[in-house]
Amino acid sequence: MPDRNIEFGKFGARGVKGYEAVARQLDRLAGFVATPVTVRRGLMARLHYLTRSDHARAAAREAGLTVTDRTLKAWLEGKRAPSRRNLARIEEAYRAVRRKNVARYLLGRLNRGGRGTRVEFHPLNQSQVSRPHQRVVAYRTLNVRHWDAVIRAWADNDDDALDHAWFDGITIELGSDYGAYEYVTNIGFAA
Repeated sequence: MPDRNIEFGKFGARGVKGYEAVARQLDRLAGFVATPVTVRRGLMARLHYLTRSDHARAAAREAGLTVTDRTLKAWLEGKRAPSRRNLARIEEAYRAVRRKNVARYLLGRLNRGGRGTRVEFHPLNQSQVSRPHQRVVAYRTLNVRHWDAVIRAWADNDDDALDHAWFDGITIELGSDYGAYEYVTNIGFAA
């Protein structure tokens, strides 16, 4: 039975952990603001998202944006600019709040009333691995019907829980060679 890779890349294989590829795909589906936080337009979009209601302000504080209302007002009016550290906090708070807000929507969209979503596993890149050390890994698909643990871990930004939920809860359904898909070039699903 395959298990976790201990020395991934030792012979030249390239790829990312499956849960990282899933997190990237979920981030794309979440629709974050594309303009960087360092540009005024991106900063304003994030601040408006984080301050549009009392609930949003409370979520932003819970996510780590602990500045006074006076400071927020000065940033929104353009009288002051946030420091680099505060820009990073704004970005982190924005992503955390956005993930929490879209998690329920994504869960319904991916579960599709029990029908699930087809997931494509694109195998790791072995082009730099010498022939005797290459393993036979092919493109695989799997219909995933239960996304609850994956979405919950993603929304909480908990990499360990996401890794566990993805590898032990989803990838294991690929059968006896599930360990070959711990590292992949891409995980694709359209929802």
